[in-house]
Amino acid sequence: SSLTLFITVLSDTPVVVSGTPESLPVDCSDLYSNGFGNSGVYTIFPAGPTSPVQVFCEMGSMDAPDSNKWTVIQRRTDGTINFYRGWEQYKTGFGQASSEYWLGLENIHLLSGKKSYKLRVDMEDFDGAKVFAEYSSFNVAPEKDGYRLTFSGFKDGGAGDSMHVHNGQKFSTFDMDQDSFAQNCAKMFLGGWWYVDCHHANPNGEYLWGESHYGLGVIWNSWKGRTYSLKAIAFKLSPQLELDVIR
Repeated sequence: SSLTLFITVLSDTPVVVSGTPESLPVDCSDLYSNGFGNSGVYTIFPAGPTSPVQVFCEMGSMDAPDSNKWTVIQRRTDGTINFYRGWEQYKTGFGQASSEYWLGLENIHLLSGKKSYKLRVDMEDFDGAKVFAEYSSFNVAPEKDGYRLTFSGFKDGGAGDSMHVHNGQKFSTFDMDQDSFAQNCAKMFLGGWWYVDCHHANPNGEYLWGESHYGLGVIWNSWKGRTYSLKAIAFKLSPQLELDVIR
């Protein structure tokens, strides 16, 4: 059976795409393969044809067609969206794909099981400096295992590795405490994350415009410490290329 899909690009003009359920795009690299070469907001189907979700796709530059096509799963840019939310909202996702959003733990779990992905974290401070961290593998377990996070293969793009302590952790929110600390890290640091006891990275913390209270902001400790809240951060996935595996 053939489906008609509406894929939104940034111009707000719907693009009609036809295909069978098997050919539905599960990520941005699928969209690129189907002829959508511009960065922008698109619809993907990690959970199948009945569950469309909007994401921001970074398709790279036109003069580098072999570059990675990134599916953004988390993005902070200006503080317009409140990220201090409970389990159900972190499970299903919230925000706007055109600005700040969280794709949702269930979507991220399903997506990470479709292909072998690498993770890139891009970030920027309020002076315009930009750095990144990259991990060659990334996976999120199902809800019955607390959406446990596993990753490997760190590559430094100037940010340092603030994720390593979060490897193997379950996800926590203020109403679902799965961290390894006596108190609730999500309540203490006003976010939702794969907290340990509590964090080296707090990308879903409070948006605080630079110098701020210890640990509360959008934190990446190995770059800016725990008292500096970043201007922007984005977590994005791209299928591993054969080149990545060889490296």
